[in-house]
Amino acid sequence: MRLNRNLCQLRIWAVAAGLALWSHVAAADPITPERVTAALSKLETLAQDLVANGGVPGLAIAVVHNDEVVFLKGFGHREVGKPEAVDADTVFQIASLSKPVSATVVAALVSDGAVSWDSKVADLDPAFRLADPYPTSELTIRDLFSHRSGLPGTAGDDLEDIGYDRATILHRLRFVPPSSSFRAGYSYSNFGLTEGAVAAARPTGKPWEEVAEEKLYRPLGMASTSSRHADFLEQADRAALHVRVDGAWAAKIKRDPDAQAPAGGVNSTARDLAQWVRLLLGDGVYAGKKLIAADALAQTHVPLMTRGKNPVTGGESFYGLGWNIEFGRHGLSWGHAGAFSVGARTLVTIFPEEKLGIVILANAFPTGVPEGLSDSFADLVFDGKVEKDWIEAWNGIYVGLFGPTVEAAKAAYARPPSPPTPPRPAGAYAGRYANDFIGDAVVSGAGDGLLLKVGPAGARSYSLTHFDGDLFLTYPDAETPDRPAGVSFVVGPDGKASAITIGFLDDDHLGTLRRIHD
Repeated sequence: MRLNRNLCQLRIWAVAAGLALWSHVAAADPITPERVTAALSKLETLAQDLVANGGVPGLAIAVVHNDEVVFLKGFGHREVGKPEAVDADTVFQIASLSKPVSATVVAALVSDGAVSWDSKVADLDPAFRLADPYPTSELTIRDLFSHRSGLPGTAGDDLEDIGYDRATILHRLRFVPPSSSFRAGYSYSNFGLTEGAVAAARPTGKPWEEVAEEKLYRPLGMASTSSRHADFLEQADRAALHVRVDGAWAAKIKRDPDAQAPAGGVNSTARDLAQWVRLLLGDGVYAGKKLIAADALAQTHVPLMTRGKNPVTGGESFYGLGWNIEFGRHGLSWGHAGAFSVGARTLVTIFPEEKLGIVILANAFPTGVPEGLSDSFADLVFDGKVEKDWIEAWNGIYVGLFGPTVEAAKAAYARPPSPPTPPRPAGAYAGRYANDFIGDAVVSGAGDGLLLKVGPAGARSYSLTHFDGDLFLTYPDAETPDRPAGVSFVVGPDGKASAITIGFLDDDHLGTLRRIHD
């Protein structure tokens, strides 16, 4: 649940093959087809060994050089324990790799003159609001695709967790207090970017999913690519999501990201994404035909916001419009990672000056395999040898992402006071609570504990077990089932709870709901 979306802010670092400082300049020699071919043979061996050794259940890789797909292959299996192999046409859920894909769709709309990157959302989607009037009136597509709207990174993710649809989530973003002043801070927001895409599509009179198909997928022949989860489920050749269970990969959890489709809901293949990379390396020209104006596309790669320090090298990284931009030891690179903590890892890295790009799709989490392979490939191409074990380095980053958070939660609720204050009768807590952001929450008695229902028509249910006094615990995250979260009540002099605070919905301080009296 929450980890699945909070991961977005952390995973964006794993985005580019250049992981050192700009002072280590790129190789002076041109990148010849022969150098790429030599690197590809070693990349294939690395990928084969990784799958054979259980690094990930399955992988698909595409490499493009000089407008030619020079490598396209699958490795391993779509699902552990089943014989079906991953191939170049296996459909993966690509998670936040959707963001640069969606930025390309908007660039096509800009190229057509339907919108500009500086079109105001207030003009395109007048019903949309931020918490404050001035940002609402000035907000542009550029602001939302560069994550500088002021929306906190988790804004709306909690509503998606409990079952709300896109329209409801985008409407309720008006209740979220900003994490920074408008255009003053960078905060990676799935639903902020989603609103930018939805607003950009409005002049067409068509839904985003249809616009993406018409402007990008169909012209490039990306026949297996879609922004709808239902289309993914219809694919026979599709990769399952895998997480570690007792040290082994297991296809345990599914993920429907339709609510944030522009930000994280694209499904695609290595073969299809290779065509997209060709378009990018061709500055909007594909198969000899100009599909997107070069200037509309080039704006996506202009550094707009600093993202702080890269966790591997300590170097500075930047964000453009749906793209990460880095200046590393191999020169300028564009990239983006994707991940679902329920079992997906993806990556694109492009070296525009060398007309070289790589896409890596994996069906597992946590793993730094995509970054490790991309970095190793870049070393091989530029230097002829791999500088270090990048896979081990990036595995360490991903495996350690949530450990401290989970352990802190466990420690906070390791044991109740001795003796604990007993709970009140279930009737003290039972009832309906609400606020504008979360909507309704219903608490009822359930055996020795309580049952909490939230979301549209009580779509999500959580068992509450007593901890101490008016504090209860629940375990809301399917991917980390041993991670507790607190749910507390404020009880008035009448012996009835007047409010409930749901800890796992309180990241943006909107998790307190007041009792609704019948």
